[in-house]
Amino acid sequence: MTRPLREARVDLDAVAENIRTLRGRIGDARLMTVVKARAYGHGAVPVARAAVAAGADWLGVVDIAEALELRAAGIDAPILAWLHGPHVSFDEAIAARIDLGVHYLEQLDCVADAAGTASVQLKVDTGLGRNGAAEPDWPALFEAAAEHERTGRLRVSGLWSHLANAGEAEDRAQVAAFERAIAAALAAGLTPELLHLAATAGALRVPTARFSLVRVGIGTYGLSPFDDSSSADLGLRPALELSAGIVSVKRAAAGSGVSYGYDYRTTAETSLALVPLGYGDGIPRQASGRGEVSINGRRYRIAGRIAMDQFVVDVGDDPVALGDRAVLFGDPAIGVPSVDDWAHAADTINYEIVTRLGGRIEWTYAARD
Repeated sequence: MTRPLREARVDLDAVAENIRTLRGRIGDARLMTVVKARAYGHGAVPVARAAVAAGADWLGVVDIAEALELRAAGIDAPILAWLHGPHVSFDEAIAARIDLGVHYLEQLDCVADAAGTASVQLKVDTGLGRNGAAEPDWPALFEAAAEHERTGRLRVSGLWSHLANAGEAEDRAQVAAFERAIAAALAAGLTPELLHLAATAGALRVPTARFSLVRVGIGTYGLSPFDDSSSADLGLRPALELSAGIVSVKRAAAGSGVSYGYDYRTTAETSLALVPLGYGDGIPRQASGRGEVSINGRRYRIAGRIAMDQFVVDVGDDPVALGDRAVLFGDPAIGVPSVDDWAHAADTINYEIVTRLGGRIEWTYAARD
């Protein structure tokens, strides 16, 4: 079978293995697999199915539209959608049994006014400084939620927040703040079953932040949330391999300029291989002259600037031919560059490298029967 010219191949067995590995690290807490942003660029529906089959208790997304896509695909697992615009309609989400993240009093009232009885999870800000109710606003939010529960307009299923991962002292302070939020919610008459503060980083390194559920995002995909630990250090396996077929190979004389601006010039007669991926497909231009690819088991650095549709690799006198695969990143255990390698080359983080992919790339999925 002919492979796509530009292919993002996702190993769903790796996804399942990573979920099982992470579950083994979180004690008795339940596990939410976060599949927002097309499952961090891996494909929301296939990953969600693999996650549920591997034992994920919940799925997490940002937008209601993302949650409805999962429901339309026949995925019946519990789903939390947590970021909403000021004029969004909640009716369809409530009918589809999607839990709604609620961040402030006016939003809570909008959910209560929607058709049906919503299941909501109240978000509190414990120090990240993004969304979620600030501590002075907790009493009013919790009391209003309890009143809405008494009148049957909604049900509070969860209380949650997000760690800033700013250091041990800051983590402890956020755990303490979340415990205050729990106490305040209980005092208001709420009994949320789901209490969650930790994402992948907190789930692995802040045991006190696990509470009754953890939200696992980047770890699901076999990538590390830490600067000081690799995927392998955490027992995780990268699930995504990005590659493209070589579309041109030609000889160039010594001193030839390559790509815009001639940032790269050949030092000897050599062969130049053309890879049909560029920043139009989400390949970071910042990695020009720094990112590496693997061709036929050997690694080569990008020669010159990454263009919108393509980049060039100087392969010297190596026998590279049309159709050979250039692997940009995958599992470093097999010798190819990693997502982290590309993140370092582009001065960014692994999250951005995988979530930015798009354009003309085709996604394929592999799993054992």
